Amino acid sequence: HVQLVESGGGLVQPGGSPTLSCSSSGPTYRVGCVAWFRQSEGNEREAVASIYTGSGTSWYAGSAKGRFTISRDLAKNTVYLQLNSTKPEDTAMYYCATGVTNRACPPPALLARARPVDFPSWGQGTQVTVS
Repeated sequence: HVQLVESGGGLVQPGGSPTLSCSSSGPTYRVGCVAWFRQSEGNEREAVASIYTGSGTSWYAGSAKGRFTISRDLAKNTVYLQLNSTKPEDTAMYYCATGVTNRACPPPALLARARPVDFPSWGQGTQVTVS
């Protein structure tokens, strides 16, 4: 498994635009699926966005569509999640996870389940607090 490290979280004012980073170990230009999930206190983990790093094809949950942007830098083995127009309800621990090399992102219904077979590697998370 690759090691993932998230960063970029913190205290954000409503309407702010933090950018979260997910950096992975291993060789650069790794192609595969990287997804961002979030979990707020008392709620289940929620899939937020995913990107297939080879083509850049992305998917967004309804709560993220139009406000969040996922992108990647293959040379840096880093995937970003920019949160725009943040709201208090965006407060959560944000996690990134990566799938098997060269495997496409699962369809949204499976992505939401965050199965270990689809996402064997996870970071420790970065807290975003919108207040």
